[in-house]
Amino acid sequence: MTDVKRELSSIDLAAVVAELGAYEGAKLDKAYLYDDDLLRLKMRDFDRGRVELIVEVGETKRAHVSAPENVPDAPGRPPNFAMMLRNRLSGADFAGVEQYGFDRILQFHFERGDEDTTIVAELFGQGNLAVLDENNEVVDSLDTVRLKSRTVAPGSQYEFPDERINPLEVEYETLVAHMDESDTDLVRTLATQLNFGGLYAEEVCTRAGVEKGKDIADADESDYEAIFEAIQRLAEPVRTGNFDPRVYRDDDVLVDVTPMPLEEYADRDGEAFDTFNEAVDYYFTNFVPEGETEAEQSVGDQRPDFEAEIEKQKRIIEQQEQAIEGFEQEAELEREKAERLYGHYGLADDILTTVRNALDEGTSWDEIEARFEEGAEQGIEAAEAVQGVDPENGTVTVELDGVDVPLDAEMGVEKNADRLYTEAKRIEGKKEGALAAIEDTREDLEEVERRKEEWEAEPDDGEDGDDEDDHEDVDWLSRQSIPVRQQEQWYERFRWFRTSDGFLVIGGRNADQNEELVQKYLEGNDLFFHAQAHGGPVTVLKTSDPSEPSRDVDVPERSKREAAQFAVSYSSVWKDSRFAGDAYMVTPDQVSKTPESGEYLEKGGFAIRGDREYFRDVEVGVAVGISCEPHTRVLGGPPEAIVPQVETHVAVEPGRYAQNDIAKRIYRAFRERFADTSFVRKVASPDLIQEFLPPGGSRMKEE
Repeated sequence: MTDVKRELSSIDLAAVVAELGAYEGAKLDKAYLYDDDLLRLKMRDFDRGRVELIVEVGETKRAHVSAPENVPDAPGRPPNFAMMLRNRLSGADFAGVEQYGFDRILQFHFERGDEDTTIVAELFGQGNLAVLDENNEVVDSLDTVRLKSRTVAPGSQYEFPDERINPLEVEYETLVAHMDESDTDLVRTLATQLNFGGLYAEEVCTRAGVEKGKDIADADESDYEAIFEAIQRLAEPVRTGNFDPRVYRDDDVLVDVTPMPLEEYADRDGEAFDTFNEAVDYYFTNFVPEGETEAEQSVGDQRPDFEAEIEKQKRIIEQQEQAIEGFEQEAELEREKAERLYGHYGLADDILTTVRNALDEGTSWDEIEARFEEGAEQGIEAAEAVQGVDPENGTVTVELDGVDVPLDAEMGVEKNADRLYTEAKRIEGKKEGALAAIEDTREDLEEVERRKEEWEAEPDDGEDGDDEDDHEDVDWLSRQSIPVRQQEQWYERFRWFRTSDGFLVIGGRNADQNEELVQKYLEGNDLFFHAQAHGGPVTVLKTSDPSEPSRDVDVPERSKREAAQFAVSYSSVWKDSRFAGDAYMVTPDQVSKTPESGEYLEKGGFAIRGDREYFRDVEVGVAVGISCEPHTRVLGGPPEAIVPQVETHVAVEPGRYAQNDIAKRIYRAFRERFADTSFVRKVASPDLIQEFLPPGGSRMKEE
């Protein structure tokens, strides 16, 4: 059977780009990121309505517009990368997409009044997404690339790879020159020297009627001419945008999608589509990667909380309806102001003329306001109507039949009325946007309700699963579906772990949290730890559960050393790429916010009085793992404490990878270990993993 296609080729991407031009001008609503490699851009097009743009750069590499019913459900908490995109792109116009030469690199351009943004999708190798500002500087990227030939890193200028020859635009003389320089056969020369790749190199040979394996030395001018003519016929649909897409099957298994029929697939079943984007969407929605089963692709059988999502969507609709009602009232008020203005044309004209004449004479706004006040006291109608002046904006507010109307002193009555009508139209435009948004939300609500009905209509697969959860030796790594059981605690916003003996250890993430820990959570029988090095977290070992008063108990030496290792590992010792450091321990009564005479304490700093118990040459060490019971979550901290509490783990040590990069590497390692990859995405995203990593560079430790 033919290998299953998992990546779009350069020719495929050229076809995608040709069709995506039709969506220029669409407004971007929201960005989503899944599994750290799939980007979804939800847009609204004036003619087509909702537009879903999918870009995937992981093992599967694709870019296309997708039907709304084929897009994945919105993930729970958006990662930092998605939040950054939402901040930069919300309300932006899709300004087009282009392919970099013949490379598998697409540039998606977005324009907004305050800033322009480009998303570069690298659909080759390991795959990557880079977000660029208007100066082509990298704002952020999924992966940091530092090679001799190029760098892709936040803060740096984006660098493209060396551009390759585009075989669809090659001149005959250039084709002959590349052929003559080759020392292999025709098909390999087309695939490598001309960048066609294997499939399209074979297609060119088939269309040209030449022997694929013919050695270059045996080829003549007639072969070259036939090949060149075949290339021109292959390039014609790409040049004109006149595609005839096909999705191909082999024994009822989807194996390929192409923008035009291929003679190489003449013996296969091919299904035609109206557009190549539709074909690509259908293919990647329904194909099963080679070596995987449908069960491995499933998202698990844990029942989603449909009711909560339905209530959430209903709340959003209610808020949107209230906003629409508010826009209607605001627009009506602006129109009413304009009508009042025309209804009192003479009065308004007198006021505006008086103000303009006074300004022309050099009268200050304060003097103008004083004159109106004097006139009002004298019973002058025009002066009585003036409610105040605004020198900064050059306006005077007039009361007309109980309605305050601000008038621009530089304009006449008609232009002021036009300005008010224009403002009413602008507000109505916001109403139109809100109406479009509410339609999207209603679609989302209907989608959730539909999924709920489908879920409840499916038969129960049996009742043996609950018994398995209670078994002590559950093989969580091989389970196809792992239920998510989460229980958030107040201390999770700090750094934290539980020692081997069950004691809770909490550390501050910054100066504010250091202050808070000492002032609110450090109690009489607790223990205070800190690295001897400058720049470390306040570390508190609680001698009781957080909901109970502090108890006078003996803390085992093992737990003390784990707390000391925690304090050292999350300090500047790690950031400085050192592998050991000193820490000390004191009791709460030795910790004071009052400095010694003549000294100054920085924010988050404390004075320590009395003797300290030192822990010398404490080895740094952090392990990050996933716990499956009793709660499903990421845990991190000293390896000796963490490893027994988790199903699988990765140990890290000081190294060269930034926090976000090493978090992504650990995430991918976890996904390879669990059969239920959707479970890893839900409970151990790169952002959640990063919360347990020390500041500074790290690398995965070989064990």
